[in-house]
Amino acid sequence: MTKTEKKIKVRQVGSPIRRDKRQGLYLKSLGLKKIGSERELLATNSVLKLIEKVRHMVEVIS
Repeated sequence: MTKTEKKIKVRQVGSPIRRDKRQGLYLKSLGLKKIGSERELLATNSVLKLIEKVRHMVEVIS
């Protein structure tokens, strides 16, 4: 990791129950398991696209 790489903090606020199974897998790949769980991730293109796909179930903190 270089000093120019940005980090982003994400919190799960919605449940993947009764949603497309892929959305649950996206949350799992972000490392989010339960409502209220938080992760600090590198802001790469792949992570940002995953967040975009489940933006109704996650909250970007910073």
